[in-house]
Amino acid sequence: MIPFTANPLDRASEKRADAAWIEARRRDPQSLILPLWRLEPFLLGAETSAPPAELGLLRPGLCESMAAEDAPCIFLGLESGRAYFALDISAAEAPAEKGPLAGLGHFRDARAAAQMLPLGDAAIMGQAKAMIDWHQRHGFCARCGHATQSMDAGYRRLCPSCKAEHFPRTDPVVIMLATLGEECLVGRGRQFPRGMYSALAGFVEPSETIEEAVRRELKEEAGIETGAVTYYTTQPWPFPSSLMIGCFAQALTKELQVDESELAEARWLDRATARAIISGERVEGLWLPPPVAIAHHLIKSWATG
Repeated sequence: MIPFTANPLDRASEKRADAAWIEARRRDPQSLILPLWRLEPFLLGAETSAPPAELGLLRPGLCESMAAEDAPCIFLGLESGRAYFALDISAAEAPAEKGPLAGLGHFRDARAAAQMLPLGDAAIMGQAKAMIDWHQRHGFCARCGHATQSMDAGYRRLCPSCKAEHFPRTDPVVIMLATLGEECLVGRGRQFPRGMYSALAGFVEPSETIEEAVRRELKEEAGIETGAVTYYTTQPWPFPSSLMIGCFAQALTKELQVDESELAEARWLDRATARAIISGERVEGLWLPPPVAIAHHLIKSWATG
């Protein structure tokens, strides 16, 4: 399974507009709250603890005093009748070192945390991170500029001035592994460290199908023509809020013309080398994405299939 998938929660969207029900669940001693500090989730235990890590889900009354008055508190869903929430405590100073959370755990980068948590907990954390990130970036109305208010347990923001409604959005991104015979195409983004290669990716544009986006991105970034496109799987990617749509693409041409504004470099990687890296072998000057990324699973599926 791929990280950020297999969320165990029933999102119970029909309950979000029931303010009385939401408030009662927030105060219910059986409910659980995940605090996030500057988009880093809280994990129980010491930072040096070996994985698997334990998500820092807390009973009501423990962390709320650390949040600003208007801090987003998001209803995430239900599991066996128990409500889960995410709370933004970014206003707190060093919350893992002083106050009610001191000595209980630590805050960790969400990407790193996802690689340490059980699958279901990583999905809950990803949902929480994406939602709080959205609130932090959408505090003002895109129509008139007025400050907006959180509604529906965090799933809507309302402008009190022009009455415009704003909802969380997920950006579709195609991520594709082009293959030709016993080779696959990988590229190194300009932000990647030297030697790090991944599948190519790009946002789906308006009025564009997934297949069209795959072919366009491969042409734009690497200069190759593509034939058949087949779907693999998807991955929610909360950085900040994308849906990675994994595909395989049949390359029709091999000569590369790299768009250097998009990629530092691109290369064809043979199946045997890809299989060796995925299995844990060291290949000098070449490494691939870790299992937290859908690119890892695309390459692994092709290399071992």
